[in-house]
Amino acid sequence: MTTAPLSHDSLDGKRLVVVGAGSHIGRTLARTASAAGAELVLAGPDADRLADTAAALPGPARIQVTDLTDEGSIAALAEAAGQVDHVVSTAAVPANGPVSALVLADVQRAFAAKVFGPLLLAKHLAGRMAQGGSLTFFSGVAAWRPAPERVVMATTNGALAFLVEALAVELAPLRVNAVSPGIIDSGAWDRLGEDKAAFLRGVADRNPARRSGTPDDVVRAVLYAIGNRFVTGTVLHVDGGARLV
Repeated sequence: MTTAPLSHDSLDGKRLVVVGAGSHIGRTLARTASAAGAELVLAGPDADRLADTAAALPGPARIQVTDLTDEGSIAALAEAAGQVDHVVSTAAVPANGPVSALVLADVQRAFAAKVFGPLLLAKHLAGRMAQGGSLTFFSGVAAWRPAPERVVMATTNGALAFLVEALAVELAPLRVNAVSPGIIDSGAWDRLGEDKAAFLRGVADRNPARRSGTPDDVVRAVLYAIGNRFVTGTVLHVDGGARLV
């Protein structure tokens, strides 16, 4: 897997917190940022996965096990991180299924990852961020293309899109943005086995870009959100135009 080059602002000497650093996209982002000179704080619920990410980085990194459902855990992350330049949260906890079968605890975890967690990350980290800093959170195409059995996913992603607008106004001049991926070949679809290739071909055939997405596509959007100081309160759609058709 190639990583996205930085075309302008270097991350040399910057401290970047990546929440969800044990995921495939989080790991790709961490590796790219580290290669660009950033110091990484890797956060997430699984210490082993964070350690795997840290071991693959060319530069310095520290690990902080973090539970976005627990405000104390988020406060501990902020204390451990110290002064930071950028925070990115890729966190997501699906709660898919028909409305009639939804379990409240699962719905609450989904909102914690996508809405409450980002709000609390802003609460505890915004005051520690350097001039020119940014918060970048992950929304998703389901907010613009709702589907049966994806009600919670659509709602949490949509709420996150509005949250970044509100935070961008309140926390200014700190910038707050969202990246909204579509169908990304991040490893999540490997469970389809031999059917995966046909599924991704179908995705490509249906969207205007005529291809499926890669983690590198998403990382490029995150780096743009971090590096462009005139972009805030914005959702960057990385979905090949899938939300339009």
